[in-house]
Formats: sequence, structure tokens, C-alpha cells
Amino acid sequence: MSDSAPQAIQGPVLVIGAGLIGASIGQALARAGVEVWLRDVDQTQVNTAVAMGAGQAFESMKGERRTPQLVVVAVPPRFAARVIADASFEFPESVITDVTSVKSNILKQAIAFGADESRLVGGHPMAGREVSGAAAARKDLFDDRLWIITALESSSSSSQNLVEKLALSCGAIAVKMTVHEHDQAVALVSHAPQVVSSALAAQLLPAHEHHIAVAGQGLRDMTRIAASDNALWVDILSENAAPVAEVLGGLVAELQEVLHALQDLANGDEDHAKILDATLRAGTQGRARIPGRHGNVEAAFSQVAVLIEDKPGELARLFVAAGDAGINLEDVRIEHVLGRPSGLVELSVRPDRAQELTDALASQKFDVKGVS
Repeated sequence: MSDSAPQAIQGPVLVIGAGLIGASIGQALARAGVEVWLRDVDQTQVNTAVAMGAGQAFESMKGERRTPQLVVVAVPPRFAARVIADASFEFPESVITDVTSVKSNILKQAIAFGADESRLVGGHPMAGREVSGAAAARKDLFDDRLWIITALESSSSSSQNLVEKLALSCGAIAVKMTVHEHDQAVALVSHAPQVVSSALAAQLLPAHEHHIAVAGQGLRDMTRIAASDNALWVDILSENAAPVAEVLGGLVAELQEVLHALQDLANGDEDHAKILDATLRAGTQGRARIPGRHGNVEAAFSQVAVLIEDKPGELARLFVAAGDAGINLEDVRIEHVLGRPSGLVELSVRPDRAQELTDALASQKFDVKGVS
């Protein structure tokens, strides 16, 4: 993403909530040359966001305030409906949007509190981090990420266009969904995975330390999001309870079948291995449906495995070698080797370039372990 986003929205934009998402929106808009104002009940967050180039503190501009063209509500879900309604009252000429990851209940509540439906358009950038707060903000957080826009039937076309421009100005890709579609989709792709990750990570608490010590990259991958903000996720799951429960119900039923099959196998009944095979096959097929970087179907890439020393400059030297060979790296995965000062790096490349990359790295004295 370049330092100047296309189709920049006309400011000023007021961001209410200067945490990770709000401050990142401020930074992305500032990068695009948009005037941004920041407000938060926690002035420390505002001060941090201002220091990071996310905009100006709204409360410090008493003699200079103008009407914001757009108000972005970036507060926790439990506060969002009331803040949306209050913003609608305070700024009767401004378009109001939010960035919460749940839409149906929050927008209904905001309207019940008196928010102007014609100026209200829901929004949800599909980006985030496991850390929170303004200090964790990044101006590139939304680059090439989806930003779901959930307009109401009563939302004016001009309001919808403005929120779409917000997404584009932040470097995101705007996608339109109904409120109901949105909540069902995020239950499947975001909210249920959070619960599964946390539940799996919770199994580590009573586990023996020696067992945890041999953890590999698979466990780290599956529990990465378990480190997310607990209070925020309680809010999210509470607001989207029914769709998440539906997804988890299907998962629990699948796991129950696997559990019973494993119990029978443990008792010597080999006939139940077909149940495991069916679940694993279905998982492979389901995984293949997840969109890749470049389109709706994830491309099949080859993985070139390279063992490098765990010391400054080695990873950079590896990337430079690939770049000098004119080979684009589609993805990178690093797994540290247990008990050794080294790491195994998997470089994903187009299959027709895998051997070329292998040869280029070998010529630079890298320890290439193979291609898969």
C-alpha cells in the first residue's frame, strides 16, 4: 500500500474511541491527507493516538470546531448503541458509522435510542490484532483487508457512499452485506474460531509443563487469537450469541462423533476409524474453500523449507536472496527449532518457481531442507 490512499474522503472525520481500531483509522486517514479529530473517555488513549499521528484531540479544538462530515464510533460493543445515538443528536448533519464486529442488535438499539436511520450506516473492518489500545495502532492495519458495509434499508445513498469512501481511504476493500448476513458470516469466520482457540488454550492450564514444552507451530497457530482482549470478546459474543451458538452447535456435534469414535477405537473397535477419516476429509475440503490472497480460490503453492541461524540479519538475507532471484514470496512461516539456536522457515512460492528458488538459496549457502 502506498502512503497516499486513493479516493480520500473529505474531512473532517471525528473518531470516537481512540483504541486500536479507532487510532488505526485515524492514522490511515491522516496518511491519506484527511483531517481527523479524536475523542475518548480515556484522555490517555487520545494523547497516545495524537502522539502517533492519528489526528487532533477533539476537546482541544473548542474555538476551531466545524461539523464533521463523518463520525466513526469505535467503542466496545456494550457502549456502541448509546454512543451512536448520542453522536446522531450532537451532530445532526453528520453521517454516523461504527466499526463493531456485531451489527443487528447494536444498530437496532441505536435506533431505539433515537439515532437518525437515514444517516446511519454500519461498518466492520475485518482487521485487528491480539493487542489493544492506541499504542498498538498501525496505519497499514486495513490495507487490502475487507471492510464490510451494512447499510440499513433507511440509509441514504449518500451516507452509504461516504462510508464506502472511508473504507477506501483507509486502504481497505469495501464489501456490502445485509446486517443479518454480516452477523452470520462473522459468527462462522471470526467469533466461533475465537471461542475454539480459547477453549483449546484453556486445556494447557492443567497440563504438565513437560508436555507443553514440546509444543510446535500447530498449537501456536491454533491458540494465537486466545491472547485477545477478554472483556471485548465477552461483549462481542454476548451481542452475537445466537449465530455463534449455531456454529458451535455444529462443531460440538462433529466433535462428539469424533470423541465417541476415539473412545471405541481405544477399546479395540477398529470400525470407527472411518468416522475420523470422514471428519479429516471434510476438514480438508472446507479448508480449501477459504479465499486466498489473490481471489476467491486459494492457489496451491509449493513450500521451500530453509533452516537458518537465529541471529540478526539472517531472515533479511534470506528475503534479499529471494528478491535478487526475482521470485515473489507468497507467504512466510517461521518455526523455531526446540532447543536449538535456529529456525525453520517455509517460503510459499508458485510451484514453477520452487526449484529456481531452491537453487538460488543454495548458491547463497543457505541450508535448504527440501520442497513440498
